[in-house]
Amino acid sequence: MIRTVRLLPALLLGPVLLTACGSERAGEADPAELASRARAFGVDPELVYATEAPGHTLAQQSVGVYGGDGFSATYVSRQKGTQVQLTVDRGKMTAATCAQQPGAESSATPVACARDGDAWYRSSGRWAEYAVPKEDFVIRVGGTNVPRDVLREAAEHLHRPSADELDTLLPSAPAGGEPVERGDLPPVGDGAPDNDVDAGG
Repeated sequence: MIRTVRLLPALLLGPVLLTACGSERAGEADPAELASRARAFGVDPELVYATEAPGHTLAQQSVGVYGGDGFSATYVSRQKGTQVQLTVDRGKMTAATCAQQPGAESSATPVACARDGDAWYRSSGRWAEYAVPKEDFVIRVGGTNVPRDVLREAAEHLHRPSADELDTLLPSAPAGGEPVERGDLPPVGDGAPDNDVDAGG
């Protein structure tokens, strides 16, 4: 399945940029509240993570579902014009498959893969990411023209959201508990996302 991640124009991010670091986390969010908000958003609660990327702040309107029930958020540097994309999705990454999995940016350069602690550092052309394998999903922080040390620190600061971060990452569940409608899911069929250009979601 091809998954499309939309990078947001920097000019549209200004009014809603939220600080991703510089404040002490008050503890992990209430599991029941996290589950309620995540499921209403179409995201598996297990896959909701936050991070801190030096010089980058979270663009709240970038937060959304990724793939089937994964999670995605973008951290933006207005000064440098770079974006760090955080994605969490089902799957595995091993030494045998690391270099075989495609990068987020199309490039004629093969993906290079190197172990760095508990993570994999992957790069191809101007694009690079840190991929952190978990039991049955992979957390990725990556971007184009983003320095490796910034991506490494973002990978080191991956964590489950605090109560304060949850208010930023996911809105309150809508009245009645109805899930948010996704425009990229077809009305019939197996429910796989529609990645056409004009599809919403």
